[in-house]
Amino acid sequence: MFRIPSIDVAMALIFVIGYAGIIFEESLAFNKSGLGLLMAVSLWAVRSIGAPSTDIAVSELTNASAEVSEIVFFLFGAMTIVEIVDAHQGFKLVTDNITTRKPRTLLWVIGLVTFFLSSVLDNLTTTILMVSLLRKLVPPSEFRKLLGAVVVIAANAGGAWTPIGAVTTTMLWMHGQISTLKTMKDLFVPSAVSLAVPLALMSLTSEVNGYEQDSSNVMASEQVAPRGQLVFFVGIGALIFVPVFKALTGLPPFMGILLGLGVLWILTDSIHYGESEKQKLKVPQALSRIDIQGVLFFLGILLSVSSLEAAGILQELANYLDAHIPSSEVIACAIGVVSAIIDNVPLVAATMGMYDLTSFPQDSQFWQLIAYCASTGGSMLIIGSAAGVAFMGMEKVDFFWYLRKVSGFAFAGYVAGIAAYLAIHNLPISLPTTVVQFPLISGS
Repeated sequence: MFRIPSIDVAMALIFVIGYAGIIFEESLAFNKSGLGLLMAVSLWAVRSIGAPSTDIAVSELTNASAEVSEIVFFLFGAMTIVEIVDAHQGFKLVTDNITTRKPRTLLWVIGLVTFFLSSVLDNLTTTILMVSLLRKLVPPSEFRKLLGAVVVIAANAGGAWTPIGAVTTTMLWMHGQISTLKTMKDLFVPSAVSLAVPLALMSLTSEVNGYEQDSSNVMASEQVAPRGQLVFFVGIGALIFVPVFKALTGLPPFMGILLGLGVLWILTDSIHYGESEKQKLKVPQALSRIDIQGVLFFLGILLSVSSLEAAGILQELANYLDAHIPSSEVIACAIGVVSAIIDNVPLVAATMGMYDLTSFPQDSQFWQLIAYCASTGGSMLIIGSAAGVAFMGMEKVDFFWYLRKVSGFAFAGYVAGIAAYLAIHNLPISLPTTVVQFPLISGS
């Protein structure tokens, strides 16, 4: 049973009202970042009243701020690096190699490119990049909408199997719930299955088979900026190096991303020294283009959830779930389904507050399923992930169109991925592996 003191009721009510405002931000005309910050401050103010003393509440807030700041700094650095590479048209090195116009082949190529690209970039950035590419490859049509939906599914699937591919997996990695190579090894196949199943089913639809090829080349005319290839490889290398840096030094991942940003900053300053007309290619201009609103939204949400954790509300919820749902796998799968409706960042943050590493150790099936389910579950509805929301805005896709045309495919992939994970880990199946076990990285 829950203990329900009035302070807990007040905090729960503030969170529910605040989050409802975030969900319906367009109808209310309030920005979700502002609502998130207001909710966070209100919750901590109430917590300071209900804590045994103000000093205890301040200590809890200090500890929570330190953890949240690590994630915010990481996002800030990663988003800036991506902006610098994009300003140099570095991603054209990837997109320019997509030359096929055969509908079914293009469907698979777009899915696979997005899948692997989002394992290095975040799923939101990958979606924006790939939808922009689709506009150059395919004229407006039902087929282009379907390809955009493939981008959403693939971006969320690709973000599930690496610690830097999605905000939720990054959160779990930074707080020690999952490690680098173990996550990549155990979640790659389920994530790939969660994409392959929808692609296979979509290949049979009339939108794909009935689409007439367009042989015209409508690729963008922009050219890669001077030394853009160098910036691309250094930028991607900086992102990939973060887990290695953590393993070598033991320092938090945000220090690794800041190292990469510093290197790229000096590099671009050197490349464009004395070129006043190339200011847009330098870091100060990139900083002005990153999604500060998104970063502040994550800050507000994570601080809000940490207040519920400090008050013990999340632990009470965990006890309730344990008493009524004995299977941790069912809990993880249910969180994935809910993430199709509610943003997966607060869901994962709440889960981390509900269960600690003494309940489920690092790389346990529970945490790996949370990483998979929270990322891929958001594909089932267009509002379930940042990738879906971005696609919705860029292509003006209707919620119900996605529900009719795509949700069933995404759900089939979600379930198939879970089945693949459980089969691999609970049946006597031996999978060949080509992953080199570097001693320095294996414990990261």
